[in-house]
Amino acid sequence: MIPWLYDYLKETTGNDIQLLRYITSRAGMACVCSFVVSLIVAPPIIKRLIAMKAGQPLRTAEEVNELAQLHDSKVGTPTMGGSIIVLSVMLSVLLFARLSNPFVLVVVFVFIGLSFVGFLDDYKKVKKKNSKGISAKTKLSLQILVSLVAGLYLYLNKDTSEFITKLYVPFNKNPIIHDMGFMCIPFFVLIVVGCSNAVNLTDGLDGLAIGCSISVALAYAALCYLVGNQQLGEKYLLIPHSRFAGELTIVCLALVGSGLGFLWFNCHPARVFMGDTGSLGLGGAFAALAICSKHEILLIVIGGVFVMEATSVILQVLSFKIRGKRLFRMSPIHHHFELKGWHESQVITRFWILSLLCALIGLATLKLR
Repeated sequence: MIPWLYDYLKETTGNDIQLLRYITSRAGMACVCSFVVSLIVAPPIIKRLIAMKAGQPLRTAEEVNELAQLHDSKVGTPTMGGSIIVLSVMLSVLLFARLSNPFVLVVVFVFIGLSFVGFLDDYKKVKKKNSKGISAKTKLSLQILVSLVAGLYLYLNKDTSEFITKLYVPFNKNPIIHDMGFMCIPFFVLIVVGCSNAVNLTDGLDGLAIGCSISVALAYAALCYLVGNQQLGEKYLLIPHSRFAGELTIVCLALVGSGLGFLWFNCHPARVFMGDTGSLGLGGAFAALAICSKHEILLIVIGGVFVMEATSVILQVLSFKIRGKRLFRMSPIHHHFELKGWHESQVITRFWILSLLCALIGLATLKLR
C-alpha cells in the first residue's frame, strides 16, 4: 500500500517523498509495525485459544519418561500461536512491500502455504487431544506441493528464471553451476521441506525456535539488501545481484518484528506456543528467502542451530536402527541437554547465542571471495 501511495503521489502531484521510497525506511517501518501489531493481537488471540481449550497436547510419561516431569507445567498452554506471527507479518508486508515483486510473492506464498499446513496439523492435535496431528505422509505431501508451486513459478517466470537457476557456494564469487535447468525445482523442494521441518523440530522449548528465527531473519535481511544493491553487493562484495531481491528486506524485518513481539509472550514461562502454524511457516519463509537471494548453501551456516537439531534426530534414528543404541539421551538435541541437567532457560539462552554466532559467521563469508 505504501509503495502504491508513493507512486500515486509522485505521478499526480510530483512529490517525491523519500521516506516512502527507500527500502531501508520501509523495512524499518515494517519491523516496528509487525512488532506493535503482534503485541496488540496476541492477548485476544491467546484468550480465544484458552477459551477454545486449544492446549498443546504433550507426550505422555510412557513416551518421554523423565522429560514429561520437566514439562508438566506446560500442560494446557495454548498452541497455534503462530497465527500471531502470520497476522503481524502479512499486515506489515501488505502495507510496506511491493506485492508485484515476484520474489515477495513467492516468499509470502510459501510462508502462508506452510503456515496453513501447520495450522491443519495443530488443529487436529487439539481436536483429538493428543500429540499426533495429520499423518506424516499427508504433511510431507502438502509441503512438497507448496514448494513445488513456488519453484515452478520462479523457474517459468522469465524475469527470475535466469537468476534462480544458478548455484552459488560460499567463498566463490562465480556460480559453480550456471544453469541447473529444471533440476532447480527438486533442489528448491528439498530446501523448503528440509528447512521447514528443521525449524519445526527446534520448536520444543519456550522461545527457542523464535529466538533463533530472529537471528536468521536479521542475517537474511542484510543478505537480501546487499543482493538487491548492485553497487554494494555485485561490485564491492562480488555477490549475485537481482533487482527484485532488495524488496525482501522488508519481509525479513517484518519477520524480525513479529518474532520479537511473539517472544514477548513465548519467553519462559510461555503463555502461548507457536505450534506447527508458526514453525513450518517460518522455516518455509527462510528457505524461500535463501533461494531468492541465491544463498541457499549459506542457510546451512546461518541456520546452524536448526541444522544441528535436525541432524541430531537423523543421527539418533540411524544409530538406533544400526547399533540398537541411542546416540543422545533424547532428540532433538535440546532435550538431550535438558536431561543432562541443564535448566530450560540455560538451553534456550545458549542456543540463542549459537544462533547469533552462526548468523555472524554466515555474513562474514561475504567478504571472503
